[in-house]
Amino acid sequence: MVSQAAALREAAGTGTVTGNLAAALTDLFSPGAVAIVPLITFRDELRARLRPTWPTGVPLLTEGVAMIAVYLTAERDLGRIEPGAEVDMLAPMLVGAGHLLFADRNSAPPGAGEVHRMVTTVIAGVVQDPPRPRPQR
Repeated sequence: MVSQAAALREAAGTGTVTGNLAAALTDLFSPGAVAIVPLITFRDELRARLRPTWPTGVPLLTEGVAMIAVYLTAERDLGRIEPGAEVDMLAPMLVGAGHLLFADRNSAPPGAGEVHRMVTTVIAGVVQDPPRPRPQR
């Protein structure tokens, strides 16, 4: 996860915000990672042990939220995300929606187009690909 977070952070300002997020979510929800989530959620004693430690909740998901929030903040600082965007709300929305797309282990993972469409929908109100000029003060 550390290398994925670093790669996403370094991608800020390159490509498109939507494309970068779609790729990051696809990497985050690899088949192995998706298989781990139910192992944690269905074991009460494991969830109880994880609760007092960082990150709270399911580590894969909460670390993914933190990774996406850092990236969105960097993009906001670069002017590719609206200045008032609530990145701390957008990040869990993206991870939650991504998890729902990838959670069906009985079917093939969603295609790139489906992931891209989900990301586009979630960030539609805040993304500025390409960035709009900032007003002069």
